[in-house]
Amino acid sequence: MSSQLLADMLARDKRFRVLETEPTTAKILAIAESEKPHVVLLSPTLEENPTMGFQVARQLHAAYPGTRIVMLLDRSERSAAVESFRAGASGIFCRTESLKSLARCISCVHAGQVWANRHELRYLLDALSEAVPVRTASAGIVSLLSKREQDVVRGVADGLSNREIAHRLNLTEHTVKNYLFRIFDKLGVSSRVEVVLYAFGVEGSAASHLPAANPSTEIPAAPGNRTRKGPIAARSQARDASATGKVPRKALPF
Repeated sequence: MSSQLLADMLARDKRFRVLETEPTTAKILAIAESEKPHVVLLSPTLEENPTMGFQVARQLHAAYPGTRIVMLLDRSERSAAVESFRAGASGIFCRTESLKSLARCISCVHAGQVWANRHELRYLLDALSEAVPVRTASAGIVSLLSKREQDVVRGVADGLSNREIAHRLNLTEHTVKNYLFRIFDKLGVSSRVEVVLYAFGVEGSAASHLPAANPSTEIPAAPGNRTRKGPIAARSQARDASATGKVPRKALPF
């Protein structure tokens, strides 16, 4: 019943075409094979199994890497959030959020962004730091960045703000921000999260299922800020927000 209500709501939005609402693994995989959907919404609980949805997500991600997956969670909990990303999901949506937010979630995920709140991203980063031995810097960073830029990356990986990094390195905040922009350019990234993934040396493994941001996509602004549109403005907003440590709450480009 819950799935049908969501489908009916989405069907009223002219941006979407709802294919099917299926409760079984076999039917979900069959629809994915025949229709190649752009986005699949999955609940962790399928066929009365509380984790079957994660298994289906892994199969979908492996077989159809172009299909984005959004996990529909009852609650935003650490274990479920981390397992969703490990299964290949590009977004996490809690049923306690508004249905209007679900439409935005689908649009952002389809555009190549990652949909998660700050807590869920924190869960992911904590899991990465626990699973992967923290190194001074990955081989890619050592070959691309200067020693001072590597020092800034270490500060970002430690979860420090620009002010705290400046204090640690005896620099000004403005100088730290400039270093971050240069780091973004050299690594080809647009967010502090991507820098952290690089620092942990997982740019080609654990982070491989996280899609890159689409520069031509509108990026939701933080409350009180206007949303800027267009390829250059959107890219600039994402980079500026991440370099200053002010990241939009919902759709966070990786």
